Amino acid sequence: MSKVLDGITVIEQGTFITGPAAAMLLADLGANVIKVEQPGTGDPFRAFKGGLYSPHYQTYNRNKRSIELDAKNPEDARVFDELIREADVYIQNFRPGAAERLGAGEARLRAINPRLVYCAISGFGQTGPAAGRPAYDTVAQAASGFLNLLVNPEHPRVVGPAIADSLTGFYAAYGILGALVERARTGAGRSVEVSMLEAMCHFNLDAYTHYFAENEVMGPYSRPSVSQSYALTCADGKKLALHMSSPEKFWRGLADAMERPDILQDPRFATREGRIANHAALIAVLDGVFAGRTREQWCRCLTEADVPHAPMYDTAEALQDPQARHLQLEIEGTHPTLGPWRTVRSPVSFDGQRACDVTPPPLLGEHNTQIRAALASRNPTTPQDPS
Repeated sequence: MSKVLDGITVIEQGTFITGPAAAMLLADLGANVIKVEQPGTGDPFRAFKGGLYSPHYQTYNRNKRSIELDAKNPEDARVFDELIREADVYIQNFRPGAAERLGAGEARLRAINPRLVYCAISGFGQTGPAAGRPAYDTVAQAASGFLNLLVNPEHPRVVGPAIADSLTGFYAAYGILGALVERARTGAGRSVEVSMLEAMCHFNLDAYTHYFAENEVMGPYSRPSVSQSYALTCADGKKLALHMSSPEKFWRGLADAMERPDILQDPRFATREGRIANHAALIAVLDGVFAGRTREQWCRCLTEADVPHAPMYDTAEALQDPQARHLQLEIEGTHPTLGPWRTVRSPVSFDGQRACDVTPPPLLGEHNTQIRAALASRNPTTPQDPS
């Protein structure tokens, strides 16, 4: 299968999630991604139970190659410069100023390669009063107003995955792709900057639009009530989700599936406006009804009635669903020393072909010799792998 970014070389000097996630998205599209890591330790996300191949690291580093380079070592610095000279994209997610101290600032790298697309990812931006502050996922969610929409006000507790980290990686890849398209026209590289704060504020656009248009500050229950979303527990203790939205036909189908036509005759629930205003009361009614059958029974009834629903799967269940299996979401690659490795494929298909080929994440420095040898074949002065 041909890859849409075949021929594009990306040098990633990323750690944890944002930088590695951006590079992985490009790698999934076929880019040649070389991950530059600190000798001996590598990406801090590698560390796990005394090893350097954590599940966290594996999540964001497939389809890449790894080389160890010490910026303080003159020979390694020369290898790094050779990589930059032949690269199309460079990605880093250091705090502002750190790249310059490591000899990887934009001005220096662009002098080596004027066509380079240079991507700098930060927590709060490259400048401003908060630019130097440390930022992690929860910090960015909170600063953008997004966390306030997730936390149960009655029992405040952070929940869920690293949304801000992952989304910032997506926005960075989006910006890089735009810069590559422009470079195809102009021949000139670009500086691409994205911060976690900016990414999450943009992702939180719906809440800001409501505030700008209606002076309304949305809370955790604002959207669920308007969209008529529900999480319900069935007789077997398993849960399912409903998203009833606007069309009345969905509510008629739900009433039929529940064998409760009287619900839509209740003045509180007879109209969309009434269901929004009485969302909590409607939840109580639905809770009582759904407790009467198993999740499997409910899914069968709801499917027949064409009601928007899905089982609330856990991680062990989701990929076993017949539709997920049909879409080949779970794929497998083989690492030359670690053996079989499983992941979830890229969701993007081209010309009906799914991205089912995958290379497992590299061991630290796995491609030291390979990458150095390739550079040396094109430039005899490139230092070889000291090992």
